[in-house]
Amino acid sequence: MQNYLTHDATALADLVAVGDVSPHELLEEAIQRAEARDGDINAVSQRLYDHGRAAIDAGLPDGPFRGVPFLLKDASGELAGHVTANGARLLAKGAPATADSTLVARYKAAGLVIFGRTTTPEFSLAASTETSLTGATRNPWDITRTAGGSSGGAAAVVAAGIVPAAHGSDGGGSIRIPASCCGLFGLKPSRARNPAGPLIGEGWGSLSCAHVLTRSVRDSALMLDATHGIAPGDPYCAPPVLRPYAEEVRADAGRLRIGWHIPPMNGAEVAPVCREAAEDAAKLLASLGHEVEETTLPGSAERLQRAIWVLVASNVARSISAIAAHRDQVVTEEDVDNVTWRAVSDARMMTAEDYAEALYQIHTQSRLMAELHSRYDVILCPTLATPPPKLGVQRTDTDDVDGYHAALVNFTPFTQLHNMTGAPSVSVPLYWAGGLPIGTMLSADFGREDILFRLSAQLEQARPWFDRLPPIVD
Repeated sequence: MQNYLTHDATALADLVAVGDVSPHELLEEAIQRAEARDGDINAVSQRLYDHGRAAIDAGLPDGPFRGVPFLLKDASGELAGHVTANGARLLAKGAPATADSTLVARYKAAGLVIFGRTTTPEFSLAASTETSLTGATRNPWDITRTAGGSSGGAAAVVAAGIVPAAHGSDGGGSIRIPASCCGLFGLKPSRARNPAGPLIGEGWGSLSCAHVLTRSVRDSALMLDATHGIAPGDPYCAPPVLRPYAEEVRADAGRLRIGWHIPPMNGAEVAPVCREAAEDAAKLLASLGHEVEETTLPGSAERLQRAIWVLVASNVARSISAIAAHRDQVVTEEDVDNVTWRAVSDARMMTAEDYAEALYQIHTQSRLMAELHSRYDVILCPTLATPPPKLGVQRTDTDDVDGYHAALVNFTPFTQLHNMTGAPSVSVPLYWAGGLPIGTMLSADFGREDILFRLSAQLEQARPWFDRLPPIVD
């Protein structure tokens, strides 16, 4: 186990396959690391160690990640026999799931050993993982700063060397934001590339989808090979995959047309280091032979910001109402964090016409972006407008909800666009400043994860990041 950190999930599975290490040995190593490091980062919300041990004893499927330890985000992934709390006091003592979600079933079929859950802000509503249920999750690169959100716990456990990959979900940047904060590779797939069922048809009115955060590009690609594809009852599906994503990682990226921009659509100020990271990435891509030019984005930030809040708030409110109906109780302001209650309150003032208008706006934006992608294979920009901020501002239990919303908009003005269009988008860790990782975001046309995997693998080879580890890792 001296080499645990030098192996990604694919390599660990290879060790298991040839008998150099056993699944039990890998699991106990991951547990030991979780116990040693979680006191510093506060990223593991449920310790399901015996569940992992029992899965190994029962016999693991012969999948591509057989024997690799794995952690689920405490949202968007039901695990039979266990509670999904969604970062909420309201759900923490709820009923355990009676069956696995489709995605979790596919993780198990891939041979992954699930042994716990990671922290998330309440109902995944924040870009920082700070909630009244679990407290603040801390960034392994600087424990005074956020690990991002809402998959902040997932990013923290991967960056801290507890597991090589962890489950996350992304409804407004929630994979890419923490990937940038923690120096990881984080891909948001195309809408419906991974299944959301069976309990829901789509997350947040089509905005949200799930995948993983990883240290290597190939782990993300092979994981998507193991999980993607339509499931019975899904309302729609992503475009077909032309060949395995694991093959895309090994393929020539070709000469791509790349448009890059710095100013976000909402006009938020971009910190110099975030600007420098994007400019540096543009220069690197040009040096690799790609056509790179500056561009601007089409669309109305004001209309899109309204649209995404209508979709998010109304879906959160619907979830709260469903919980109340199931329990035959009234859910009050005292039962949830203030940010969640603002979403519920706002949703109750919205109309059916507001919801239809929100869908109209995101579909209009999708067509505008499709036209832009007729000129560019990839759009490049900063992942975030600032480095990871100090903890305390973006708590879901804050008393200053207006201040929270202002901080959110100014921190994450880039990521939400691609949730609204449903297009694939990835944060790549190419740049560090002041000891902190600064992500660069690459986005492709709807259904074109293949382009992003080829290009990301080329960047990973040109400027390797796998061995860059935070001070917390010994």
